[in-house]
Amino acid sequence: MTDRKQQISANLAQVEERIAAACRAAGRKREEVTLIVVTKTYPAGDVRILSELGVRDVAENRDQDAAPKAAACSDLPLTWHFVGQLQTNKVRSVVGYAGLVQSVDRSRLVTTLSREAVRAGREVGCLIQVALDAGEGGRGERGGVAPEGIEELGDLVANAPGLRLDGLMTVAPLTGEYAGRQQAAFERLMDLSTDLRRAHPAATMVSAGMSADLEQAVAAGATHVRVGTAVLGVRPRLG
Repeated sequence: MTDRKQQISANLAQVEERIAAACRAAGRKREEVTLIVVTKTYPAGDVRILSELGVRDVAENRDQDAAPKAAACSDLPLTWHFVGQLQTNKVRSVVGYAGLVQSVDRSRLVTTLSREAVRAGREVGCLIQVALDAGEGGRGERGGVAPEGIEELGDLVANAPGLRLDGLMTVAPLTGEYAGRQQAAFERLMDLSTDLRRAHPAATMVSAGMSADLEQAVAAGATHVRVGTAVLGVRPRLG
């Protein structure tokens, strides 16, 4: 086993134990929570190691990094999640490899995703990104739609050809009433998920929590956690 594989294996085992412990504390089964490893800035070689170690879900936030990496790893049994703010001019590329887009936050993006999914003959899963720090403009600092915009956007996704409404995603906000209150933020997301599922019962996915706050996300009821640094190490600085 290479040094890098040993390092990733050890980190992955620690994260798995954190998730398992959080599930025990919350009275949940371990299989209720899916680990998504965020591989941004890391090479395709690391993705291959993750696959060898049993990881099946990986995430990227920049298409220019993700597209060549996904192509290099196209033989692997992976689901690619796009988690970054997505510009409409990148949608065609993203639809080519992403099974899920977790950052759907505006109607124009839904329209473009639908058109490109149909063109590619694919079904793309969508999560509505919720901004719990949304100001008067209705959007958060790191993208996302305000809670009051979920219903309209969810209906739009659910009725769009080529798209599937899978649930909600959020990033713990750095400002506003939930700043520094990750568990409260994730509990609010769960309440919003309950509301969404009244109209769309299949939209059960709740993506929340990262390396620093995955325990709070599991305690709140998240079905998916997005972990990068705790598995792959501190990211190298980009040029």
